[in-house]
Amino acid sequence: MIRAYKFLIRPTVGQQAALSAMLRDHCTLYNAALQERRDAYRHTSKTTVRYGQQSAQLKDVRAFGPDQARWSFSSQQATLRRLDKAFSAFFRRVKAGEVPGYPRFRSHKRFDTVDFPKDGDGCRWDATPHAPVTRVRLQGIGCVKVHRHRCVVGKVKTISVKREGRRWYVILTADQAQPEPLPKTGGVVGIDMGIANFLADSGGEFVPNPRHGARAAAKLESAQQALSRCRRGSKRRRKAVETVARLHRKVRRQRLDHAHKTANTYVRGNDFIAHEDLKICNMSKAPAPEPDADRPGAFLPNGAAAKAGLNRSIADAGWGVFLQILTAKAACAGREVMAVDPRNTSRRCPECGHTAKENRPTQEKFHCISCGHNAHADTVVGALNVLRAGLVRRDADPA
Repeated sequence: MIRAYKFLIRPTVGQQAALSAMLRDHCTLYNAALQERRDAYRHTSKTTVRYGQQSAQLKDVRAFGPDQARWSFSSQQATLRRLDKAFSAFFRRVKAGEVPGYPRFRSHKRFDTVDFPKDGDGCRWDATPHAPVTRVRLQGIGCVKVHRHRCVVGKVKTISVKREGRRWYVILTADQAQPEPLPKTGGVVGIDMGIANFLADSGGEFVPNPRHGARAAAKLESAQQALSRCRRGSKRRRKAVETVARLHRKVRRQRLDHAHKTANTYVRGNDFIAHEDLKICNMSKAPAPEPDADRPGAFLPNGAAAKAGLNRSIADAGWGVFLQILTAKAACAGREVMAVDPRNTSRRCPECGHTAKENRPTQEKFHCISCGHNAHADTVVGALNVLRAGLVRRDADPA
């Protein structure tokens, strides 16, 4: 299996300047390759330029550009491959009838990652194995100190360098053997994601919603207002940008920490976990405008403000991140995770099976109009129906 590791690196002042120059030159290469593809297609011949042709030109590019020649050839190929993936995704969306999203030119301030496809080719993890401090060697930069807070198990396959604000990170992917599964517990659970509570399970337990983004909203608003008042290119603006990035980073790390801890609790205590197959992108779409037939050019109220608040709460909860972490941890622990159709899970009576919208008069209350059963709409009803649907689907699938 492939596992990723992310470590903070501590470059010197000179190495920071070299890392920034590496990102800037790779961004220049990316934009030049994009411009070549655009110009070739706009020509009357409608020529299509592909990755193989641009990769073959790298040798000449490095010969005539000393700035490009100092960096790893393989990392530059990875940058061109990154552009090729962007075009592949663009054409896939065009064929599927989705919003295409043509690849755009990148600012060097927003180009934050350089990939090295193979350990030992332009980069070397643990370049000084006998030293007390771990270092990663990068071509054109040297050996950079790494704050390795955990051991890397397996053979390192790829290495990436990423900039986040003023911090620099190295991201590794390692090929390692499948770990031993956790001992069987016999537990099964269904979980129902929510806003008032982060989730409720079929055992009647709630996980509170920490609302990290809402708690930091006041500080973030103040920092963003201070940023908007700064003059572009000024030192004050650079500091304001770093402040906003730091606040966003803190919220992101808090959300990840909560997701990891919650996923660990359920993976360690249950052999089977069922959850709703949520389409989060569809759930957080803005409502379509409603034209007013009596007043041309005017629109009727469509609840866009209330929906925007709900969308912020959905994004703050981080359901998608949690479900990804839960699935990954379950695979490592030998547990089974099943996604089920979320339709009517909170409207179906667990006693008689009657399904109706009127069964849920409020967000929390469930009252079956057929048999009179009363329960909490999330725990006893929603999570229990999710668990039952997951067990039925598991039993129906012999694999």
